[in-house]
Amino acid sequence: MELTAGKWDDGIQWGAAASFALHATAILALLLLLPKAEPPLPLPDDGLSVEIVPQPVGPPTMPEPARAPSPEPAKPEAVAPQAQRPAPVVDSAPAAAMPSVTPIAPLVPKPAEFVAASRLFSDKVLADPRSRGAREALRGLAGSERNLQLCDLEALEQVRRARPDMRPDTLAPYAMAPEKVGGNSVEVRGGAFRSKGKWYNIQFKCGLDAGSGKVMSFAFFVGDAIPQGEWQAHDLVADDGAADQ
Repeated sequence: MELTAGKWDDGIQWGAAASFALHATAILALLLLLPKAEPPLPLPDDGLSVEIVPQPVGPPTMPEPARAPSPEPAKPEAVAPQAQRPAPVVDSAPAAAMPSVTPIAPLVPKPAEFVAASRLFSDKVLADPRSRGAREALRGLAGSERNLQLCDLEALEQVRRARPDMRPDTLAPYAMAPEKVGGNSVEVRGGAFRSKGKWYNIQFKCGLDAGSGKVMSFAFFVGDAIPQGEWQAHDLVADDGAADQ
């Protein structure tokens, strides 16, 4: 095996040397076949001569005086554009939400001025023999209800004396608004009284004596007539017969 390997290496070396020799021979043959470069030809002589001719000398010329540049006409200045006024600033912030408003009950118009009674008539009216039924009715009442009825009687008599053109016969103290009845006082802000088949607004304040239960002070105000279209909503009738039906 070793002898065979040595013979193989010798064969490879011999083949490589022979290949190199063949390539060198081929390159040399190509170089010999290329044409030889010829020397460059000399340029022809045209025989042209160049002569320098001097310029004739003349009188010296004076330089022209320098002229100042003529002033250019002043150009009109451009009128500066008027400054534009800034556009008005518009507040684009969202408006604040409006708070919810709860419905308010219609207010009873306040009187221009209460008239304070200089004289009181309820005690005198009850002393009349014809008021026997009224006296007996008041004895059956107690507390705030008795005070309210006594002040209603005083109100009807005050209107009769202050307004001779009227004939009040019935009073509804809570027709337009609830009344206020305290221990010794009654305040009616939305009352109504009937006169000659028509209803009118009335307000009054009544003070009573705690011991005797008699009216001690009274002030009132007679308002305008109540439209007939509003009577039914406040349980107001033209006469007692219609109320009984």
